[in-house]
Amino acid sequence: MRKIGAAVAAVLLSTCLAGAAHAGPAAPPHRQAGPAPSDGLALTVSGSGDTWIRGVLLRCSPEPDGLHPRAAEACAEVERARGDLDRLSGEPAVCSDEFDPVTASAKGMFQGESVVWRRTYANACRMSAATGNVFRF
Repeated sequence: MRKIGAAVAAVLLSTCLAGAAHAGPAAPPHRQAGPAPSDGLALTVSGSGDTWIRGVLLRCSPEPDGLHPRAAEACAEVERARGDLDRLSGEPAVCSDEFDPVTASAKGMFQGESVVWRRTYANACRMSAATGNVFRF
């Protein structure tokens, strides 16, 4: 009887110890301190049927940068629209009725908010008139 009792006690003790080792909260993963990822918008413009495509990265925080040739102006326009590209004020332009569709899209983060946006315009002139400097690259 003593051998059975000792064996049972050994099993119970090892089970309790194993459970105690896993009972506490897991340690958080080690992360190095550093700046939070900055906001950025991946902007693309593509031709009808994706026959061509071009794109740039626009970063507005902490300062306008990225590969956008008009980063400061584009960031100011996105800021005025509060990140909602449907609210871009654009610029008046006289455009032809030529139908050569282009699609503009934006995906990323602006001031901590997710942006996913896509619109197709009748032609590049109409896109530029509607979106101002944001898609001029």
